Amino acid sequence: MSTPAPLLLLAVGNPSRGDDALGPALLEALQAQGAEAAGDLELLGDFQLQVEHALDLQGRRAVLFVDAARPGTVAAPEGLALQPLAPAAALPALSHALSAAAVLRVAQQLGSAVPPAWQLAIEGRQFGLGEPMSALAKVRLAAALVLARQWIASQRAAVASARATEPAAAACKPAGPAHA
Repeated sequence: MSTPAPLLLLAVGNPSRGDDALGPALLEALQAQGAEAAGDLELLGDFQLQVEHALDLQGRRAVLFVDAARPGTVAAPEGLALQPLAPAAALPALSHALSAAAVLRVAQQLGSAVPPAWQLAIEGRQFGLGEPMSALAKVRLAAALVLARQWIASQRAAVASARATEPAAAACKPAGPAHA
């Protein structure tokens, strides 16, 4: 099994439902810009989050969940929120789709190390089947792309810094018991 890229950006949404396409559109823009070229970032998209996505978190150093948000659910006036995310306290009894916090909880229950996580919520306006993305959503998408690129840059720097100190930390460990 190969080692996964240390960074994961997991975007969800339905391109056929108006502004719900914000997550997939952000992912496509990052792909077009070559964000994965360095090999330290995986861009993953899906219609909704499932329990299986907890497996995608294994071996990661950081994850960013990206999704459209319903009108009035993002407190920021610009309609964007990039916030740290913690595992949910509990999981819904029955659910076909999960929140990002619930995916973190599933990973925790599987005994996996849960990577630091953030959620980028992009507020949309229209979510009807067959509707195009709204003009406001396109403006917010451009701003969200800037936030996502900033997150990627900061996490790349954190990964590089951690990797630079790992050999030094290993060199400081005792070699083990001496044999006489």
